[in-house]
Amino acid sequence: MPPCTLYEALATLPDPRSRHGRIHPLPAVMGLVALAMLSGRKSLAGISRFGRQHGAPLAHALGFRRGKTPTVSTLSRTLRRFDPQNREAALSRWVTGRCDPHAFEHIAIDGKTLRGSRQGDVPGHHLVAAYAPAVQAVLAQARVDAKTNEHKAALELLGILPVRGKVVTGDAMFCQRDLATQVIDSGGDYVLVAKDNQPALVTDIQAGFAFETAARSIAAATSP
Repeated sequence: MPPCTLYEALATLPDPRSRHGRIHPLPAVMGLVALAMLSGRKSLAGISRFGRQHGAPLAHALGFRRGKTPTVSTLSRTLRRFDPQNREAALSRWVTGRCDPHAFEHIAIDGKTLRGSRQGDVPGHHLVAAYAPAVQAVLAQARVDAKTNEHKAALELLGILPVRGKVVTGDAMFCQRDLATQVIDSGGDYVLVAKDNQPALVTDIQAGFAFETAARSIAAATSP
């Protein structure tokens, strides 16, 4: 089966809008948002202006029946109703479907706060992303809410990623027993950073390396 297009992936999203007063087809709206953001438009005003600048030809190509793209207020009302996890799942299906799983062996997980997402005293949106450097693609990402942390969000990502045969890397935040276990159980390997916030683990690692070094020295000294 050929990989789906971005438009086809977005078209699978359930429509959260009431049937009353729908003007624009949902796949057309989501297609406009995706295309505008890929072109560098990061705000609702920029996305709406992108639609107006390209006019009726773009509107018809995306599936807008009236040849007009949404206003800022329409975009805001529509996007506010979406479940971010549904959007992420649709985008992840599109990306992973177009990435040959044999084309990369390394998956890097990391957490970041979205620039510009903080509003006053309201903290910014924090995400954990899984990135494949070899194909320069974000395979999936999950939001870290106030009730969880980065490593729990990473566990969700690992549950939907092609981990078998891959090496998962992460910083000290992800150096957790359950995460390492999930990677191994999924058929992958991991390289995680251990720091002084886990002194017992660091001591065990140092002792392991020291034992191996000593064992090699003894073997070399006693070998014929």
